[in-house]
Amino acid sequence: MDKAKIQKMWVADQGDGTYINPILYTDYSDPDAIRVGEDYFMIASSFCNTPAVPLLHSKDLVNWKVINYIIDKLPFARYEEPVHGCGTWAPSIRFHEGVYYAFIPFPDEGIMMCKTGDPWGKWSEPAFVREVTGWIDPCPFWDDDGKAYMVTAFARSRIGFKSFLYLSPMEPDCSGVLDDGQFIYDGHATQPTIEGPKLYKRNGYYYIFAPAGGVKPGWQAVLRSKNIYGPYEEKIVLHQGNSPVNGPHQGAWVDTLGGEHWFLHFQDVGNAGRIVHLQPMRWEDDWPVIGVNDVDGCGEPVLRYKKPDVGGVYPVDAPEDSDFFQGEKLGLQWQWNANYKEEWYALQNGQLILNAQAADGKRQLCDIPNLLIQKWPAPDFRITTCLHLEHMADGDVAGMVSQCGHYTGLVVVRDNGSYRLQQRTGNWTRDDEVRTDLEMPEELGISGDTIYLRMRVREEKTVSFEAGPDEEHLRPLGETVEAAPGRWVGVKAGLFAINESGQTGGSVAADYFVFEKNES
Repeated sequence: MDKAKIQKMWVADQGDGTYINPILYTDYSDPDAIRVGEDYFMIASSFCNTPAVPLLHSKDLVNWKVINYIIDKLPFARYEEPVHGCGTWAPSIRFHEGVYYAFIPFPDEGIMMCKTGDPWGKWSEPAFVREVTGWIDPCPFWDDDGKAYMVTAFARSRIGFKSFLYLSPMEPDCSGVLDDGQFIYDGHATQPTIEGPKLYKRNGYYYIFAPAGGVKPGWQAVLRSKNIYGPYEEKIVLHQGNSPVNGPHQGAWVDTLGGEHWFLHFQDVGNAGRIVHLQPMRWEDDWPVIGVNDVDGCGEPVLRYKKPDVGGVYPVDAPEDSDFFQGEKLGLQWQWNANYKEEWYALQNGQLILNAQAADGKRQLCDIPNLLIQKWPAPDFRITTCLHLEHMADGDVAGMVSQCGHYTGLVVVRDNGSYRLQQRTGNWTRDDEVRTDLEMPEELGISGDTIYLRMRVREEKTVSFEAGPDEEHLRPLGETVEAAPGRWVGVKAGLFAINESGQTGGSVAADYFVFEKNES
């Protein structure tokens, strides 16, 4: 594999002073962002995957890199196993008096907070702001008088209702709430399913930016009031309009040092998850207007636009995807399917060593904790890996996985000293995994302990596999599978190694995991 030929799968910066949306064709769900000086920081949901709550950085709002994770491991025992759709929901990030704060809701456990003085460094361990069930989408706010507040929404699946926003007075250091707080907005009549509130202040008005109408068909609303407790006026400021960008949803207002205003939000496109867009924004009569082609102050998303004027020009870039495993630590593109253990893997001599973990032989592939996975970086691509099998033990199963609602994997099974290939496909909501034996390795021209595997994703819809003795002689095998998103998440791709006979000590080594564009 020639490293020099490797390119990023999706690059928003067009190199001519413009960008295209989405700026990230990647599942950075429920983004929130801030500017601190010349730096922009964005965080996103990550549910039960760890490390949790990715932190991205940019200088120009278009070119982003993952620089850290807020939480290393989720602080509850249940996340030793995958708990699909649970864990870290829509977080928020703020900077106040030299401290970065991340507010992270666990819908079943409560609102938690982490903080740091250095966003590239270690964040504090999660601490409860309020231990409560069903509260989601928290955002902290410090008023001009130093008083602190937290605005939240509600998950009907946990608490029995939704479409309300709630305000809680809070300790200025975010160590807890001061009292029970109160409801400040009821969206049932005009803004159903209002959620994801972000609280700001400008020109004497308190503003709450909050999406409503549902994730896929909804819109972006803004509330304003002269009193933080309301009553609030309301206005829809961004909708799909005549654009192909459905349900422009939850996001963040940021500005530039030069006085421009911008809005980051997500779009739920299904299999690729909740991808991130950047919209121009301006103020008229103390209301924000987002996007273009606005009518009565409500705009629609742009597909291509001039880049923000940030006072400088920065390199064209994108988050990492391909990996040659050269570092001392896993790349930040990777997460595990649950709370991870250090003994699951090692990086040695430019290889990723996956140590096979004991697993129930009847357990579905989607529920294996030690799936090492990363987000799709584009709608159409292929992934190639080279696996070394000589240290596999009998009962070991290892290979590539497409992890989602309708998942599939191409695996190598070692049995009685020999190898066989198998495809495993099922649905995470049903105990229905089908295991289909495929061609034997020797039928593919594989005579030793090295195998090349390839996964193809076509048009954001289908997943198929190939295998062979080298990159030039890969043959399609198995069934092409229609992908389907998981609970709140897009499809992920990765590697794994388990043992289904109760034995430990086996392993598989990977030379690389490389994304490339599909041939036309």
